[in-house]
Amino acid sequence: MPAPRSVREILDGHVSLEVEGLDRIYLNAYVPKLQRELGVVGFFRGHRGQPVASSALMAPMSRGFVRDIEDFVEDEDVALIAFRRGERKDDVAKRYLAHFEADEGVLFVGKAQEKVPVFRTEKRRDREGRTYPWIVRSTAMVNQYYFYLVDTDFGPFFLKFSSYFPYTAKLCLNGHEYLKRQLAKEGIAFEALDNGILSCADPVRMQEIADGLSGEKIAALFHKWIEILPHAFTAEDRAAGYAYDLSILQAEFALTQVLDRPRTGRILFEDIIRENLDLGRPDQVQMVFDRRVTKRTPGRFHTRVITEGVIPSLHFYYKSTHVKQYHKEGRALRTETTINNAWDFRIGKRLKNLPLLREVGFAANRRLLDVQRLSHDCRIGEDAFQRVARPLEVQGQRVPALRFDDERVQRLLSALVVFRLQPYGFTNRDLREHLAPLLGLEPGHITPGRMTYDLRRLRLHGLIERIAGTHRYQLTDFGLRTALFFTRAYARIVRDGLTRIFEGNEALPSNLRAPFRRVEQAMDDFCQRRSLAA
Repeated sequence: MPAPRSVREILDGHVSLEVEGLDRIYLNAYVPKLQRELGVVGFFRGHRGQPVASSALMAPMSRGFVRDIEDFVEDEDVALIAFRRGERKDDVAKRYLAHFEADEGVLFVGKAQEKVPVFRTEKRRDREGRTYPWIVRSTAMVNQYYFYLVDTDFGPFFLKFSSYFPYTAKLCLNGHEYLKRQLAKEGIAFEALDNGILSCADPVRMQEIADGLSGEKIAALFHKWIEILPHAFTAEDRAAGYAYDLSILQAEFALTQVLDRPRTGRILFEDIIRENLDLGRPDQVQMVFDRRVTKRTPGRFHTRVITEGVIPSLHFYYKSTHVKQYHKEGRALRTETTINNAWDFRIGKRLKNLPLLREVGFAANRRLLDVQRLSHDCRIGEDAFQRVARPLEVQGQRVPALRFDDERVQRLLSALVVFRLQPYGFTNRDLREHLAPLLGLEPGHITPGRMTYDLRRLRLHGLIERIAGTHRYQLTDFGLRTALFFTRAYARIVRDGLTRIFEGNEALPSNLRAPFRRVEQAMDDFCQRRSLAA
């Protein structure tokens, strides 16, 4: 039995398990009152009662903090490692985790120099020429201390502290590790992927657990460990409001669809890559993120296929957001949206906004699969083809055909796809402005009357419909499928194939060259025999 080859067939009939959940999340831990120069002045003068705010007051705090870390390492009897340049920290953590047997604790502490924002003092002069210190923003290479930890609820994660004022920290955890821990706690049998779930005895409960990973639970994890680990601020500082808050630096939202046959998944993903190399186009990005893309939208729109070893992955981008799709461990299709800046979607960065980001990330994954289903499974039957490619009579009106070989029809359908997710549809003028460049014309060279003729053809053939009470139109599902089928078949089969044929047989792929030669020879032989017989 041949393996199915369309996205629709495989995702509808060959997914044995599906889970949607938070993958890696990277958080910034900061003291809100110490994000501005005047806040630093207020900390030293108003809170700690120093006559002058100066970086000289920061040095004793930093030395005390580093000393506390060294004492903690000694008391806990864990390794303090200086990371080597180019060394993957996760690889080091995996080696220590392999020998860790407790439910919870410290794996090791790592140290690395990194460039970070800091506050410094610079000398300024008043009107009388006297110098005085002034707090300014700067950057410096500072030791960062990585605490690699294991939590009974969240599994392995790390907390990183800067050793210089204002001692910002970073928290990195993995939602799939949280999911595995919670399944084990509830006694639900499961089989794990490296970073996911391969099978589960109770998929419904598993999804409920994944959905339940909230910002409140993440904040509770941070505050639990902040009380255990050393950090620079005293209890009096925290009581005065100099306590850490959390914001989202990066969040990965993953949809994992486990396939029942490895070969099925490999075929699927190879076809997905081949059929979706245009995903990074602005109109496709607009469909996936449901966000309007204009000339002023920052970032470069493109698609990349990256191969690590023999495993390819498909990537495209919207502003600072990155979507990745790959065949995971030969068993599952992983679709993953990584949001690196919440402001890309006009959402704040604080952890309380995680539910809004979840909606964006998971919706992008689903829309991507919908686009791929339509683009990959856009075959139309003979009746539907004839419905479009031949003239029709609708309510006594003769409707001209939309011929497959008509250049204007091909360009018209290419322009239509752009308007798929326009919530308010498009007008005669909108379509004219998109169609004209495809025909090599200025918009003014296409008259409104000619566009009205095209809109009438499209509407009566069922490709578009008028929005009630307006002069605006929207693309129908049938219209989108037809547009994708016509334009892709023409661009990828007809145009390319005819070019190869008319360049001569040597330009044909090897698997076509011999059959064409046989056809040509058979036709020559037939003609010769008919001539001799006459």
